[in-house]
Amino acid sequence: QLQASGGGLVQAGGSLRLSCAASGSALSGYRMGWFRQAPGKEREFVAAISRNSFRTYYGDSVKGRFTVSRDNAKNTVYLQMNSLKPEDTAIYYCAADPLISASAYSSQAYAYWGQGTLVTVSS
Repeated sequence: QLQASGGGLVQAGGSLRLSCAASGSALSGYRMGWFRQAPGKEREFVAAISRNSFRTYYGDSVKGRFTVSRDNAKNTVYLQMNSLKPEDTAIYYCAADPLISASAYSSQAYAYWGQGTLVTVSS
């Protein structure tokens, strides 16, 4: 089970750090991803990180502003979000990919999803 937290209301230019904690299984066996969905829009890839943190992936809209990391000892994945913009407003979901056989950018690669945490960026 994945539990995302850390969302909230922040002004444009501000920062937030999201966390995704797992219970029941070790995250170290999974590639982990973050996606977001804004009202009326399709789910969008945000970032992903390989099992050993050697590789990270970012969507074009967040590259240079967001950083994904993980602490396998704490069974937690993080998304540090800086220089937030109103267009970053969305529900953010963490997800786990057990097979690592498909593209990290595709939501179809991820078998397990958290419940989402809302991020609202005011202008």
